[in-house]
Amino acid sequence: MIEIKVPTVGESISEVTLLKWTKKDGEWVERDEVIAELESEKATFEVNAEKAGVLTTKWKEGDTLNIGDVLAEIDETAAKPATAAPAPVAEKPQAATAPAKAASAEPAPVTKAAEVKATPVASAIIADKKVNPSAITPSGVGGKIMKHDVLEALNNPGRKSFDGDALFSRNVRQEKMSNLRKTISRRLVEAKNTTAMLTTFNEVDMTRVMEVRKQYKDKFKEVHGVNLGFMSFFAKACAIALGEWPSVNAYIDGDQLIYHDYADISIAVSTPRGLTVPVIRSVESLGMAEIERKVVELAGKARDSKLTAEDLQGGTFTITNGGVFGSLMSTPIINIPQSAILGMHKIQDRPMAINGQVVIRPMMYIALSYDHRIVDGRESVSFLVRVKELLENPELLLFGKDPVKTLLEV
Repeated sequence: MIEIKVPTVGESISEVTLLKWTKKDGEWVERDEVIAELESEKATFEVNAEKAGVLTTKWKEGDTLNIGDVLAEIDETAAKPATAAPAPVAEKPQAATAPAKAASAEPAPVTKAAEVKATPVASAIIADKKVNPSAITPSGVGGKIMKHDVLEALNNPGRKSFDGDALFSRNVRQEKMSNLRKTISRRLVEAKNTTAMLTTFNEVDMTRVMEVRKQYKDKFKEVHGVNLGFMSFFAKACAIALGEWPSVNAYIDGDQLIYHDYADISIAVSTPRGLTVPVIRSVESLGMAEIERKVVELAGKARDSKLTAEDLQGGTFTITNGGVFGSLMSTPIINIPQSAILGMHKIQDRPMAINGQVVIRPMMYIALSYDHRIVDGRESVSFLVRVKELLENPELLLFGKDPVKTLLEV
């Protein structure tokens, strides 16, 4: 028997959670095949089979394990069953073609009949009364809508229970907090309790950025193979401003101030299991396309629970975008030990006074939460004003200076 133990994933990590088994108990596994996914307080990682053989699992999904615990055993002396899947070969990854990837990324549309499972009588009433099937709580086997389900919905318009329970249900559910959620909770409370956090606000006229995106988005996608989003503009603007206001890019370590002559910007990404903040390294040295590619890569890894500890460590500043969820204004919490975080928000058309005239402009509120122990008010406000200036004049992102002033050397 070969014992598969929980590996060491970091100096400060003593336990992990078993997210799921990718191979079942008693199933044949090949060498190096992924058998399980574990989650630490920082990242999700896979465990591979060290030998080919029959797998014996030792824990249930959701269990908490200590580093070094025996996760599973593999009987390498067992005979390979005739029905076992063949071992992966080197040519297998090459078999996927571009159309296949597109097909896997966008599932084929399902038919209307497949979307609504209902008895013939229930279907007839739905069609006749034009009832929205999503407003009906099915009670039939396999989620099938029955006649009385439709009548119940008609008799109780605008009333719907949670998770298919009966109306006026008072169910209470209990769910174990994941290691990631525990870490998020601990770090947010620590940030509130250990920093002198303040927030300053400003607003950005997004007209020029939106014009640039509209004008060049197709060509940008054609040349670089990635969409031109807002994050590259904000990341680049912050990188320039961080170089001009270094305290915003620093942190306190005991009685020392640690400054960084580079911008490793953490990007807050929402996942089903909680918020993660993977890092884009040396943003000041990257081009717009490189930033966009990195954003797509990290967002994909976060979505698929493939972020490593390295992806999440070492950021010097954070950007979070609540605007994708419709937030108009917020006060983001510092991602310790960093000293500041920039909050982006929803772009909304608002009347603005421009040269004595009222005009409609696409405006975004931006917020900078900062640790007042290291960042003074002058620095925080000046940083945010500089970010605003760079975004309202995207050409400044090229040099960090006005091209005409650069030409005239003034």
